[in-house]
Amino acid sequence: MDHKDVFAALQMVCSDVISALNGSRNNSSNADATDRLLGVMRQIQEHCRAVEPLITGFTAVYHHFDLDAQTPGNGYRTLVKVVHSCIIHILQKARYIASNCTGAFFRMDHNMAEMDAYCSALCQLRALLYLAQVLLNDNAHGQLYSQEEGGLSERFVREYTSILYCFTGFSPSLRPFLQTVVISMVSFGENYKKQQTGLGIAALSFFTSGKYVVDPELRGTEFERITQNLDMQFWKTFWNLTETELLSSLTRIASTVVQVNVILTIPAVSLSLPLASDPSFSVSMNPPVAHWGPGPVKVRLISHTLRQGQDSAELLALSRPEGPQLSLPGGFSRQTAPLSPCLLVHFHGGGFVAQTSKSHENYLKSWSKDLNVPILSVDYSLAPEAPFPRALEECFYAYCWALKNCHLLGSTAERVCLVGDSAGGNLCITVSMRAMSHGVRVPDGIVAAYPATLLTTDASPSRLLTLIDPLLPLSVLYKCIDAYAGMSCQSVQPAQQLDTLAALGQDTVKLLTNFAQGATNWFQTLLDPKAASSSSSTTSSNGPSTSKSHSVEKPQEVKEYPDNFEPLRSRCLVDIQTPCSPIMKNPFVSPLLAPDSLLKGLPPVHIVASALDALLDDSVMLAKKLRNMNQPVTLTVVEDLPHGFLSLFQLSKETQEASDICVKRIREVFQQEELPADQRQPGLN
Repeated sequence: MDHKDVFAALQMVCSDVISALNGSRNNSSNADATDRLLGVMRQIQEHCRAVEPLITGFTAVYHHFDLDAQTPGNGYRTLVKVVHSCIIHILQKARYIASNCTGAFFRMDHNMAEMDAYCSALCQLRALLYLAQVLLNDNAHGQLYSQEEGGLSERFVREYTSILYCFTGFSPSLRPFLQTVVISMVSFGENYKKQQTGLGIAALSFFTSGKYVVDPELRGTEFERITQNLDMQFWKTFWNLTETELLSSLTRIASTVVQVNVILTIPAVSLSLPLASDPSFSVSMNPPVAHWGPGPVKVRLISHTLRQGQDSAELLALSRPEGPQLSLPGGFSRQTAPLSPCLLVHFHGGGFVAQTSKSHENYLKSWSKDLNVPILSVDYSLAPEAPFPRALEECFYAYCWALKNCHLLGSTAERVCLVGDSAGGNLCITVSMRAMSHGVRVPDGIVAAYPATLLTTDASPSRLLTLIDPLLPLSVLYKCIDAYAGMSCQSVQPAQQLDTLAALGQDTVKLLTNFAQGATNWFQTLLDPKAASSSSSTTSSNGPSTSKSHSVEKPQEVKEYPDNFEPLRSRCLVDIQTPCSPIMKNPFVSPLLAPDSLLKGLPPVHIVASALDALLDDSVMLAKKLRNMNQPVTLTVVEDLPHGFLSLFQLSKETQEASDICVKRIREVFQQEELPADQRQPGLN
């Protein structure tokens, strides 16, 4: 349905509702609610009259920001899509009210409250459109990110910290789950400061969650408190709940059964690898050393089929089995399969601060079966205790070790693919750039799902989605950037304390303190611009921080909105720390900013992004940059799914289809045409 037809239909239905309510007003037993509903319907009409020309303007030009005509997708399209979804919901509800408002069983209070919530959502989306219009007017043609130093992005941060959060537009099949996540987050946050273990808090939260299910207003108030006042440690603890044995055991029941699932500890020793340009020469690869010196790297080996080398004494000396997989469950052959010509190396997501391969093994097990290849997933050290470049060093070292020891992993490594989601997608690209800069073999391809390719605070239309995404609010995004850049690093920890799953809970507890602080603060400032917070500089063990603090004192001279409009404002004070460090522009932190000389050496890059992801524009701009350099790149934009959809792949048909797209791209890397013999880079045996 064309957007003009949708707006026309809504204006007509609103008029019908107003006429029906005016006709029944004198006979209504709840005149106050009737008057309020009349006011809401008139507000909706006013918002629609203002929003329609904005939508028309964006639809006329948003195709200029796509990768190509076959790949429609960018932040401007997404904003239009979300507004359209909101209008459709309002239209359906208004039709119901117009048909039933005079009935004896019509619940005036309930329907007024529901329509008022939709009106608030439309008001906030209208504000986002005005902000996006500023970006559209100020940015260069086809450019999605602000190129202005400071000013424009800082003005948007100021708006982020004051506009009220209201609306999400994800796939209908995922909405119940996402609502459950929000309720769980709220309940967990209520009990977070109590003296309980992580699992104890989760159990206590289960018994207190009922009130948030039946009372959406209470849920919204508590959600605002959590996202504004709790710290990073809260968020890391919450994200790592999937790492607990109870929850992982439950998910394991529904996951694909594999014959090999072991944790390996790669020792910190130097490796000798042949030069990619001339295999007769070799280069020495040192183990990771950043921040605390050489240390081992933990990885997880997953294989649906037991292959040669995977049961060798050499591998078993490095391994620790997890779960019953090594016992070769019934239905599996005990014969050892030959080495696979392919190897998949995986880097998990989690904002560089949370999770391990354990949180991602469900879809990795499924991929191992579908692709019939062994998978090596790297459990790199997490920020803020292990900021850049520790994770990159560990992932690169694990990649080099896999090339050197592919025969132990059940592969000849004739074809090697790197795959990762979110932060892991970033690491796939930067590991490949590091391989090229060190002269060793680069992988045969990269598959990056919703990768973070620009770890700066630059504004873009898709990053406006942090206002409506409960899973990735702006302050959480900024906390992740701040932690990885090393600006919140308090102390240096030995590698062995960071790399064990047993220490994960302890690591989690530490990270939650800073993380929820920003997220909580941000969502609360989404309610009232009158609250003020002063800017201050913080000091870390490494010296003064360069983060900037934004306070919600006054709109200042912001002219994003017309004189007759103001978005709903937060009731709560917020002080959001804006990361600001030269490290953020390091090409091995933000590969979108890498020079052509580094990107030219990348293998084919396949990006799978989501239309409802705040990082969508990261993917689009990287694909454009690679395409303009004549580098092989593909971009697939899936609809109606949130950031992190791979971890939800068993929950809906849409997430399963998105996972299948990733599998298809990986298979393309493994099956791409062989290079001539003199250009082939064999695995290292």
